[in-house]
This record gives sequence, structure tokens and C-alpha cells, in this order.
Amino acid sequence: MSNFDDNTDFDDANPPEESNNRTFLLVAGILGGLVFLALLCLVGYFFFANNTTQQNEATAQAQATQQAATIQVGLTQTALAQALTQTAAVTNTVPPTNTPVIAQATATLTATSNPATATLGAAFTQIANSTQTIIPTSTALPNTGFADDVGGPGLILIAIALVVVIFLVRRLRASPSQ
Repeated sequence: MSNFDDNTDFDDANPPEESNNRTFLLVAGILGGLVFLALLCLVGYFFFANNTTQQNEATAQAQATQQAATIQVGLTQTALAQALTQTAAVTNTVPPTNTPVIAQATATLTATSNPATATLGAAFTQIANSTQTIIPTSTALPNTGFADDVGGPGLILIAIALVVVIFLVRRLRASPSQ
């Protein structure tokens, strides 16, 4: 008699094994979602940064126009004040003859009727003089380095995505192979 029964069924009660494709597709979907989310964030960042830049340029242009108009008014008032205060006096030193007479112009400074006008004219003159002197100053930080070229938020997002990839790969390697 044989100890082996050839008619027995070898049905295991274990469920069928899970295929590795399911885990891979799950990880690929998560990473794809992270990349898509990062792209949406970058598009939003550039949209808002561009909008802010355009507003800053428009504000700077409006300020420059206002400053130019203020200087122009000051120069006009200064020229008018100088024209009003100058008087030309013609003096004849010889009796009328056929020789040409040379006129001598003398400038006399007279007080204006309104002291506020004189003060305003002096202020505009000072503004005009101060804007003609160019004083070089640094107004921006240096634009050097890798983070300035690529962008800080993008680098942080890429670093987080790579750390997630490292943890997922370690977990997949640690899982029992089947």
C-alpha cells in the first residue's frame, strides 16, 4: 500500500497573488498627480508674479510722468518769475547821430507781490536742481546663483517629490518579493 493518494486535489485556500502592476500603477498615478499639481502651482505663480510686475511697471511709469510734470511746472514758473523780474533799461549816452546805439540791459530783482508764489518758485527751483544731479545708488539685490535662475518654489517642490520617491522605492524593495 502506498502512502500517497494520487486522487487528492491540491487546492489551496490562499487567494491568488496580487500582481505587481497594481502597485506600480498606484505609485505612477501618485507621482503623476504630484507633477500635475506642481505644474498648476507654477502656472499660478507665474501668472500672479507677471501681474504684479506689470502693476509695478505701470506705477513706476505713472510716478515718472508725475515727476516730469512737476519739474516742468517748476521750470516754467522759474522762467516766468525770471522774465517778470528782469527789466531792460535803454540809456542813451550820446546825442542822436548816425552811429548805432548800444543798449545796455540791467537785471533788477524785484519782490513778488505774493510771498507764497516766491516760496513755491524757490521750491520748484530746488526740485529742478536736485533732479539734475544723478546719484548712483544700488536699488536691487544681486541676481546671481542657481536658485534665481530656476526659482526657489520649484526647487522645494522637486526636493519634496524626490524624497517621496526615495521612501516609496525603499518600501517597495522592503516588501516581500513574490
